[in-house]
Amino acid sequence: MQRPLRFVVEADGGSRGNPGPAGYGSVVLDPATGETLAERAEYIGVATNNVAEYKGLIAGLKAARELAPDAQVLVRMDSKLVVEQMSGRWKIKHPDMKPLAAEAATVLPRSQVTYQWIPREQNKHADRLANEAMDAGKHGRQWEPSASTAVFDRGAARALATPPAAGPPGDAAAGAAAVRAALASASGTTASAAASAPAEADALFAAEGSGAPEPAPAAAPGPTVAPASGWGPDMGTPATFVLLRHGETALTPQKRFSGSGGTDPELSPAGRRQAAAVAEALAARGTVQAVVSSPLRRCRETAQAVADRLGLAVVVEDGLRETDFGAWEGLTFGEVRERFPDDLQAWLDSPKAAPTGGGESFSAVTRRVSATRDRLLAAYAGRTVLVVTHVTPVKTLVRLALGAPPESLFRMELSAASLSAVAYYADGNASVRLLNDTSHLR
Repeated sequence: MQRPLRFVVEADGGSRGNPGPAGYGSVVLDPATGETLAERAEYIGVATNNVAEYKGLIAGLKAARELAPDAQVLVRMDSKLVVEQMSGRWKIKHPDMKPLAAEAATVLPRSQVTYQWIPREQNKHADRLANEAMDAGKHGRQWEPSASTAVFDRGAARALATPPAAGPPGDAAAGAAAVRAALASASGTTASAAASAPAEADALFAAEGSGAPEPAPAAAPGPTVAPASGWGPDMGTPATFVLLRHGETALTPQKRFSGSGGTDPELSPAGRRQAAAVAEALAARGTVQAVVSSPLRRCRETAQAVADRLGLAVVVEDGLRETDFGAWEGLTFGEVRERFPDDLQAWLDSPKAAPTGGGESFSAVTRRVSATRDRLLAAYAGRTVLVVTHVTPVKTLVRLALGAPPESLFRMELSAASLSAVAYYADGNASVRLLNDTSHLR
């Protein structure tokens, strides 16, 4: 009987900011020759290192499955976290990691996949692919195979895997022999692998109190089977909203209500300095592909400072305006409590209560912001968009992404010119990546 094919998958991912602009790379190798059989890389928007690493793993496994769905695969990664979690030795606690680990476990039958940790210097091929993907994203593009230069690192990575017994450094045949030895050592006999791998994967998910995922069919490549716990498959590159609260106005340090029904103040000198600082920070990250702003002056001035630095236009979206605080506009919280104590208490108790004098309730703001979010998602699918707005819209978008109750609006800190980020996937799920980051102001 013909022996099954064997592949080595090397995968990596990175984030320039953690979270920040992120990408992954993976390569499928023939252990008999050291030949590159497939390369995969993608810019995935704002994400963490671990998310990017998992996505690189999934892409590499899928590439191996496309080549031969019955192949034995040795996965080599420099991420101790991913290797230990996928081997079943470490629990998965982070909510962003669980669905990714579940999908990785279903790409190929568990008996066909073995994991091995390697030092970073032995993972140069996949690392270069990940960096090429991030570089492409910086210029608003996706990585293309024709642009790959990762082959330049291939010989070095193979030679570093295990020093060859003979031949000059970097010799491809000697490197391939080292990979073959590692694969044989990690895999053992087919019967042993079949017995141990399911137990490891079961432990991985049972430790989290969830059912183990159903194995993917081995007969032929096909869509990933959804795991029994209900975690869905990866839905591609998300739309990412980088949420920027406007810079300071004269009212900001005094903590006065400043909504859409007041005087529409301009940025203060401090606010203009904040806008310039965030513009420099976002230019350095290089991931924003569009700029959308509230119509209020303080937001448009902040947005324009960033857009000018990035060479983009500002699109004004009325639905991003701040709450109308009615008769409370321009007052401090203490002044409102003195003048309108009953109305203030009702507002604190219920999102349906509106500020005195025809203001806007948080329920009304939520409906407006939700509709605006949906319009922007339709217009900017798969892209990274800077959304320049106010305290209530930012908190509302974060609250909705988390599925948190309305009272959570009073439990978030949001500084002037701070950055937050939410990624939206095609299946309707959202992931909060960042909240109230002010590192660019320090």
